Amino acid sequence: MIEEEIRQLLRTARTIAVVGLSNKTYRPSHGVSAYMQSRGYRIIPVNPHVTETLGEKAYSRLEDVTEPIDIVNIFRRAEAVEAAVESAIRVGARAVWMQEGVVDRASAEKARAAGLTVIMDRCILKEHRKHFR
Repeated sequence: MIEEEIRQLLRTARTIAVVGLSNKTYRPSHGVSAYMQSRGYRIIPVNPHVTETLGEKAYSRLEDVTEPIDIVNIFRRAEAVEAAVESAIRVGARAVWMQEGVVDRASAEKARAAGLTVIMDRCILKEHRKHFR
């Protein structure tokens, strides 16, 4: 079930807001987002410490993004997930994706209860490669 959910989400999503996207090229958030951008996804950086990265204007908060968001990809520690999920619900995102090593079951349940698809503790790059090579 989760594999089909991932495949369907990645097939239909176009816009990914990346919470915690760094402008430092050596950071995993940058490499993963650059890969997804190279595969045709629109990447929206969400990081209050960055003004621009990957050629895209960065936003301080999800609530500041002015276009619809398909996936909120969270590159933050587990203790920051709850706030990101609450923001994702407020802005009407379709899905929340917690990267490898990021687990917050309570926030995942909150997102599911609000109707969002939730992917947790998986790398979006690895999943994209696995399903669409």
